[in-house]
Formats: sequence, structure tokens, C-alpha cells
Amino acid sequence: MKPILECVPNFSEGARPAVIKSITDAIASTTGIKVLNVEPGAGANRTVITFAGEPQAVIEAAFRGIQQAQKVIDMRLHHGEHPRMGATDVCPLIPISGITVEEAIELAEQLAKRVGEELDIPVYLYGYAARSPQRKVLSNIRSGEYEGFKQKILLPEWKPDFGPQKYNGTAGQTVIGVRDFLIAYNVNLNTQSVRRANSVAFDVREAGRVKTNKGETVRDEKGNAVRIPGTLKHVQAIGWYIQEFGFAQVSMNLTQINETPLHRAFEEVEKSTQKRGLRITGSEIVGLVPLQSMLEAGRYFLKRQGRSTGIPEKDILNIAIRTLGLNELYPFKPEEKIIEYALREEKPLMGNLSVQAFCDEVASESPAPGGGSVAALLGALGASLGGMVANLSANKRGWDEQVPWFSDHAERLQQKRQEMLGLIDSDAHAFNLVMEAYRLTASTKEEHTYKDAAIEESLKNAALSPLQIMKTAVSCYPDLKAMAFKGNPNSITDAAVGAMALHAGVQGAAFNVQVNLKDIQDAAWKAQIRKEAEELWDISTLSVNEIYNYVEKEIQM
Repeated sequence: MKPILECVPNFSEGARPAVIKSITDAIASTTGIKVLNVEPGAGANRTVITFAGEPQAVIEAAFRGIQQAQKVIDMRLHHGEHPRMGATDVCPLIPISGITVEEAIELAEQLAKRVGEELDIPVYLYGYAARSPQRKVLSNIRSGEYEGFKQKILLPEWKPDFGPQKYNGTAGQTVIGVRDFLIAYNVNLNTQSVRRANSVAFDVREAGRVKTNKGETVRDEKGNAVRIPGTLKHVQAIGWYIQEFGFAQVSMNLTQINETPLHRAFEEVEKSTQKRGLRITGSEIVGLVPLQSMLEAGRYFLKRQGRSTGIPEKDILNIAIRTLGLNELYPFKPEEKIIEYALREEKPLMGNLSVQAFCDEVASESPAPGGGSVAALLGALGASLGGMVANLSANKRGWDEQVPWFSDHAERLQQKRQEMLGLIDSDAHAFNLVMEAYRLTASTKEEHTYKDAAIEESLKNAALSPLQIMKTAVSCYPDLKAMAFKGNPNSITDAAVGAMALHAGVQGAAFNVQVNLKDIQDAAWKAQIRKEAEELWDISTLSVNEIYNYVEKEIQM
């Protein structure tokens, strides 16, 4: 999975479209990112821009946005309802997938350093990137706002983390940091009563409600109101009435979805509504949501039904969408609402093509996709058959206690299937790089040296791609063996066909390894790769024969 980083900078301009567009254009000019949403607010005089993509590209795009905001926003003239301290008020980085919080912190510091040094803007780090407890919370840093920083920035305890310790009158100050992904999530109720919706919100939100006794607020020995905490950590919630639809909602911010995931918030609201005689009629996600959150919800509801979780991704998402009722108000379109899907390239992957379209691609005059891509497809088909047997076994009457065991096998095989579908494109891309290297022109000695190095490197890459197909296919055999030996006996031949497809994929990939090794000059590297390929071939041969012989014996009994 490619690493994806999201950035949601807040700019202190919400009323001038041309200014907002200039900032958005500056961000969008960066290769490797995609602008997902632009939300201007005239009253707040503030615009929130959401973009995501390859982490280093996101940092470059953020810098360009901050740089442009400094050029077009004069904080001396700014007025708005929302608290603010600079032209770029806050710039949070949010790890989405394939990137850790620690890696995101390093990128936040890299961005902050560049903004401070190149743009002469004082920068404070917050959230996970904060260097002191008092700077972890954004509101602490922003306290006093733009006007107050004229004196605040001179205090030793408020020296910026990067940039000059002096008041910037035109651009103001900026906060950069790392936070968890926040899901804005609203649950629809079958009532128009805001009071009842608030009662549900108070049941679930972390802050809970103020404790009362006979209508009087209960206070502690210091005179502070005693609170009864809600059931959900890291959740803010309130009840409100939606005039447009004629019902009330519980509106929540899930601020740490690793600890309080989407499905748990839904279920806690459901428990509260049931004891109050209410019902959930659906829900909505405002903005975008990470794929993992939706998959976690789908798998959770599948387990509640006693079903295998090793089914295709689209089916898991469908369970989540239907159970959460995400289609009640507006159609929930995964390609628009799920971050990873929204970032996909417009050109479809070959693994996503129909069988007819893929066969047409293979049968065309182009040399790629070729044997390597077909080998990857064979491996994916073998894993798919193994997953099918696991799922059928999980659904077999009387085998309920074995559902988790079969589900684990099905999940692993689904993961391997997805990996091999991705390798279909990888192998074709590796071949194209070889062709590009051979097409390089060379007249001088230096150019010939460069071309020879490019060819060598591309051939190595072209050999490694089918080798990876072999490795991934071979890694499926333990799960496939388990399905052949212990799975639903009515599907035993499907496991055998799956093993044969895997072995055919391994054999086809092995030929591609060999043909690309032929012209490689690095003898030691070539010998090592050939040795690995031969070992994988032997494992595949033994495994397919073991499964084949077992199945043949069983079906003849």
C-alpha cells in the first residue's frame, strides 16, 4: 500500500473567491497530491482545504499553500468569527495509511523549519509534534489570537519552535502539527426532539453530562460541577435538529478513531436510543473517511453475524454502508467518500478490468501485459479459489465454532489475491522500463555508460517482479493446503484447481525470471536470484503435488 498523508490547512480568508482560488491553485500545482475538498466560510472568514497524497509531495504542497497565503492575505485587515493567529492559522498533517505518526512528525518538523527559515513566519508545533505539554492543544497556542501575539511572542515560554521570535504583522503566526484523523459523524434519529437527541449525545460523549440531584447541580469540594462521563472516549457530541430533513441528529466528532472506531460510536448511540424508545434511521459521514475505518466496521458487523471476514473488499464495504445506513440522506459513493479511492489514478489498474477487457489487452499487439502479468493473474485466481473454499466452509451448517479459523485463512488469501492483482501492473511496468532503457540514444562514452547502467538496472527490476509473483503465490500454499485437507469436502476439487493455478503462475513467473537474468552482467546477483527462483519452484512443485494427490485420492473413495 502506498503511503498516504492528508493535510487540512485552515487559511484566514473565506470571502474572496479569487484569493481562495490562488491558494488552492498553488497547492494543486504540486505533482503527487490531489485536492479533495475546499470549504470556504464567509462568516468565519476562513477556508479549509483538504488534500492528500504521497507524503513528501504533501509537504511541498503545504509549503506552497502557506507561501501563497502570505502573499495574498494581510492579517492587519482580517476580521472573522473564528479564532485565528495567522494567514495560515493551522496546518495539521494526518497519517492515513502506510505512514506512522513518528514519520509524520518528522515531516511536520521539516515543513515548519522551511516555513520559518524561508518565509520568516514564526511556527509552533502542536498535537503529536508538540515539544511541550502546553503546546499539545491548539487552543492554548492560539490564545490571545493574532492581536495578542504582539506581546505573547516575546515571552520566553512562547518562543516559536521555528522561525523568528518576532511578531509578523502581515502573515501572523502559524501552527503546524500532527493529529489523528477526525471523522465528523452524524446519526439520524426518528424524532424531531433536540432535547432527546441531546440526551443521547450526553450518554455517549466523553464529557458526559453534569450530575444533578433533585434538579440541583452536584458539586465537589472545590465547587466544581460533578460530571457523569459518557461511554465513548475521544468523542465530542451534541444533538441538533435538521430543518432540511425534518428530524434530529446526534452529531459527533470522533477524534481518535483507533480507540473509538466508527462502528463502536454507532452501536453506543444505538444502545442509548433503544433505552429511550428511539430508533436510528441511518447515519452520515461528513467529508471523507479512511478505507481502514470502513473495513473495520464491515468486518465487525460480519463477525456479529457469525460470517467470514475474508470476503472481497467491496462486499465488506457494502456490509458497513448498509448496516450504518449511510445511504439514507445521500448516496454513499466509495469512490468519492473514501480517501484512498478518491486518490486513485483515473486510469484503471489491469487487475480491475473485466475478464473480457483483460484478455483483449493481452491479445493486443502490445507486448505488455504478457506472460508475467498472466502468471500474476493465475496466482490471484488460485488464491481466490482458496478463499472461496474457506468462506464456504465458514458457512457450512454445524461448523459455527470453526468460523474464526476459516475466516483467518480467508483473510490471508484475500490479502495475497490483492497483492497479486497489483503485480499484474507491476510486471507490465517493469517490462516497459526495460524497453525504455534499450531505446536510450548514446553517442558519447558517458552516454553509453549511462545506457548500459540503465539497462542493467531495468533488467534487475524486471527479474525481481516475477520473482515477487513466485514468492506471493508460494506463500498461499499453507492456507490452500488447510482448505484442501480440512475445508468443506464439497469444495475439495476447487482447492485442487486453486493449487494448480498457483503452480502455473509460479512456473510462468519462473520463465520470466530466467529470461530477464540472461542479459544481466552482475554474476553474483544473477546467481542469487536464480537460486531463490529454483527454491520457490521446488516448494511449489512439492506443494501442488501434495494437494493434488490428496484430492485425487479423496474423490476416488
